[in-house]
Amino acid sequence: MSALALNAEALYLELLRGVRSLCTANTRLVGITSGGAWLAERLQRDLGLAGESGQVSSVMHRDDFAQRGLSAGGQTSLPFEVDGAEILILDDVLYTGRTIRAVLNEIFDYGRPARVQLAVLVDRGGRQLPVQADYAAARVALPESQSLALARDAEGRFSFEVEIKAPLS
Repeated sequence: MSALALNAEALYLELLRGVRSLCTANTRLVGITSGGAWLAERLQRDLGLAGESGQVSSVMHRDDFAQRGLSAGGQTSLPFEVDGAEILILDDVLYTGRTIRAVLNEIFDYGRPARVQLAVLVDRGGRQLPVQADYAAARVALPESQSLALARDAEGRFSFEVEIKAPLS
């Protein structure tokens, strides 16, 4: 079996290019905890956008909350008025679409944005809901038994971790 080799830093530069084309003067970046939040923070800085990026957690709206419970991840923080905002959600990996559904519910708990778009570092397919990214830096195919997660080192450089999921008993 061959190992998946993705250069997360090179993909970040591609994401930066794509996000630049999606942004308007009124766009607010919102990253999904945790990988998406890291991307939003860095993009906010690299694009020279004023203010802070937002962070959104999917925990309270997940359809598997009973099994997963509360995670130790970050809480939702939207340092801007959501009503009428143009929001660009950022995530590291788009897979089933369930996290995006939960995040949309969370954002709408804070108000009614004018528009919501989605940009991801990697789209791995396997959708269970009709969710599509407006921009994906890469598209890869992974077996269901593997998961792909963004990691960040102390200097803020990105890398990917491929994990093998334990079979359900």
